[in-house]
Amino acid sequence: MLDYGQVLDLLTDDERQVQSTARDFLDAEAMPGITDAWEKGEFPRDLIPKLGEMGYLGANLPSEYGTAGVNNMSYGLLMYELERIDSGLRSFASVQGALVMYPIYSYGSEEQKQNYLPKMASGEMIGCFGLTEHEGGSDPGAMKATARKDGESYVLNGSKMWITNGNIADVALVWAKDDGGVVCGFLVPTDTPGFVANEIKHKLSMRASVTSELVMDDCRIPASQMLPDVRGLRGPLSCLTQARYGIAWGALGALEAVYEDALAFSKTRSTFGKPIASRQLVQTKFVDMVSDHTRGMLLAWRLAILKDQGKLNYSLVSLAKRDNVRAALLAARSAREILGGSGIVLDHPSIRHMLNLETVDTYEGTHDIHTLILGRDITGENALE
Repeated sequence: MLDYGQVLDLLTDDERQVQSTARDFLDAEAMPGITDAWEKGEFPRDLIPKLGEMGYLGANLPSEYGTAGVNNMSYGLLMYELERIDSGLRSFASVQGALVMYPIYSYGSEEQKQNYLPKMASGEMIGCFGLTEHEGGSDPGAMKATARKDGESYVLNGSKMWITNGNIADVALVWAKDDGGVVCGFLVPTDTPGFVANEIKHKLSMRASVTSELVMDDCRIPASQMLPDVRGLRGPLSCLTQARYGIAWGALGALEAVYEDALAFSKTRSTFGKPIASRQLVQTKFVDMVSDHTRGMLLAWRLAILKDQGKLNYSLVSLAKRDNVRAALLAARSAREILGGSGIVLDHPSIRHMLNLETVDTYEGTHDIHTLILGRDITGENALE
């Protein structure tokens, strides 16, 4: 693991074991096929039961529901190792754990927890998270999806866009406004009449990930499928904080991948009789990568400490998501430059990570949105338009 700042020395033996085991497992099981999966535009579904068996789905939730029950440091390290392989793998695990399992655990009934969490932890059941709509994702309060109460049922209408796992999900956690205009969460089995998932094709990013549009046309579900313990935007926004925490760790894994590949290339590629690793401009790029990775690791480590202590503020998560993802994206662009013509082929991972990170930089709050979140937190004032 790239660790210029010796952050691993700050971890427990168990946490280091989680990281090294994950690296060995993913290098053996995921790395060999990820380039082909990305090129074909397919999610490697054969990995799902293996990820479940390893305990990587909802790993930081209490073990009473079949999860690994690891702490948030270990969870962050898992996200790091997943995204070192590909952002699509980390996105799958993030959606499953942080965006679907977490709200079921935090806001669901005991029956919902028992019905869903063990099967989701094993990978037997897949979930997706329906919040973003066509008109935009940065203003979830303006959602148009509705859930009309009809006796002992709710009837859902509307659509959601850019939904990870949509076409492979068994259950969709859909956020919609009830009759009073209050946002609520509904667990919608994807075989419910009136529910359709349309896979989004022709992507040039996140190709080893399933991205979908969800459409609900008079989709009737029992009232018992509503999450009973949360109302309003607090529900979905709390889920996003969980996912952003994992992204802040995961992006650093992608940064390591592009750095290591470009560094190895620079030592074997020569121009004018010398390896390009000896060139000042190339070394500057590597120094920037290592500096950004080291700062990001220290920030992610601090986030994990605060999260395990129950002291983590959403604004600090915004800072980490904003800075670590943008640092990884810039590193991937620099790595591709160092690789030259070799940087545009999938024999090297840099362009794959670069294209993926363009999406990671956008979803779960864009760089600009997180800037506004931080600006408001620092000044106490909403930014003027």
